[in-house]
Amino acid sequence: MPQKERIVGVDLGTTKIAAIIAEVDNNDLKVVGVGSTPSYGLKRGVIVNLEKAVNSIQKAVDEASRMAGFKVDACYAGISGSHIESINAHAMIATSRSGGVITKRDIERVLEQAQAIALPLDREIVHAIPIEYMIDNERGIRDPVGMSGVKLEADVHIVTAAITSAQNIYTALEKAGLKVKDLVLQPLASSYAVLQSDEIDLGVGLLDIGGGTTDVAIFYDGAIRHSEVIPLGGEYITNDIAIGLRTPYNQAESIKKKYATLIISPEEKKEEVKVPGIGGREDRNVTGEILYSIVSPRVEEILMITNKAIKRSGFSDVLAAGVVITGGTARLKGLDRLAEEILNLPVKIGIPKRLGGLTDIVLDPIYATGVGLILYGFEKKNQMLIPRAKDIGIFDAIKKRFEEWFTRYF
Repeated sequence: MPQKERIVGVDLGTTKIAAIIAEVDNNDLKVVGVGSTPSYGLKRGVIVNLEKAVNSIQKAVDEASRMAGFKVDACYAGISGSHIESINAHAMIATSRSGGVITKRDIERVLEQAQAIALPLDREIVHAIPIEYMIDNERGIRDPVGMSGVKLEADVHIVTAAITSAQNIYTALEKAGLKVKDLVLQPLASSYAVLQSDEIDLGVGLLDIGGGTTDVAIFYDGAIRHSEVIPLGGEYITNDIAIGLRTPYNQAESIKKKYATLIISPEEKKEEVKVPGIGGREDRNVTGEILYSIVSPRVEEILMITNKAIKRSGFSDVLAAGVVITGGTARLKGLDRLAEEILNLPVKIGIPKRLGGLTDIVLDPIYATGVGLILYGFEKKNQMLIPRAKDIGIFDAIKKRFEEWFTRYF
């Protein structure tokens, strides 16, 4: 029998590396392997120790491969970090054909024009995502191919990243034995897993609160309108628990996962939590109220900073569908209620869409990016995704940037 096509997503998180393997079965996706391991060598979404990062990736991929029963050699990978920046650009071209019938080549030309922006030499475009097209000043067109007009315009959401950070992701994955098919902005990937099409049309904000970052993406009228990475996440909460309770960091993380809550009853306030001592000191007990007093202000701070970012984006008034929160920190009990109070919007916790195969394993917010990478790759395979007009490899980008820098200064 011919080998089924396989799609692999690797989520490079600050606290965990997740690898998900899916097979395409009669044009449906079937999850056949899942691997997750603690992340070492990454800080706030950026690789800071290549060797440790490679080892973590290999462990996650090997675990997923053993579950699937075969090895994989290519993947889609997520990219995040405070170095990520985004802007919305506008471009216009004249159609040159008789009758003015717009072709795919015209789409490529207008997207290329949109990407002709001045960038520092150390940055490269990761995504150029069409928001909407205009033909002869008629707005709101999503697919202009085949339509007639003499002037084609496009609003495009452009995401850029530091070349060195992207290069390190490529290098780490290749050292782990994986070819990178594409780098995908993590909140964009997560949106494939947890957002519904009606939410994207009506207007929705996505918050992917991971270990080291909070990734923000705003969608409206069927397209992404804003993306941003805030360098705060679950680690921030864990660190405060470690300091406030004077316990080792790994124990603080365990306490957060088991006992942390943002809704606390009078009975829970009195319940005691065992806290391991640090440096050989004796264990001791603290009340749930003390843990709550540490966790709640930190989560409030993350949400308040996020709220400011949403308002600063200029799209806070279009979020009719409210906000969807996903990522590991979304597991905190009561996060949706607290977020509704601070954001003044309806909030729900985003659970990845149900797929075939080992779907129950990945029905968890921590796998939102990994599942989204699978769905992104599946859509790209089916050529439903509008291709990036500028689709050069990161190594080519580095070479080009270096040549520009050398010419300028020497």
